[in-house]
Amino acid sequence: MSNRTENGIVWDQELDARGLLCPLPVLKARKRLSEMQSGEVLRLVADDPAAVIDVPHFCAESGHVLLTAEGGGEDDLGIFLIRRR
Repeated sequence: MSNRTENGIVWDQELDARGLLCPLPVLKARKRLSEMQSGEVLRLVADDPAAVIDVPHFCAESGHVLLTAEGGGEDDLGIFLIRRR
């Protein structure tokens, strides 16, 4: 079942990583993405300030496509849409 974000991008699965600190949001995203089909989109929600740096780096290193990154940083909720390679 697909869902829609505010900006119209369709995402297939969501991972709520709020309350988890580095490196757990990226490790959990890696595991979830490995279980998804190529081309599917993961919506990752994280409140770890390091996620704003870690998630784009993870995508660049692993070949996944970071579609959007909203928020993140100190005292802010980050929402990332990642397309599986």
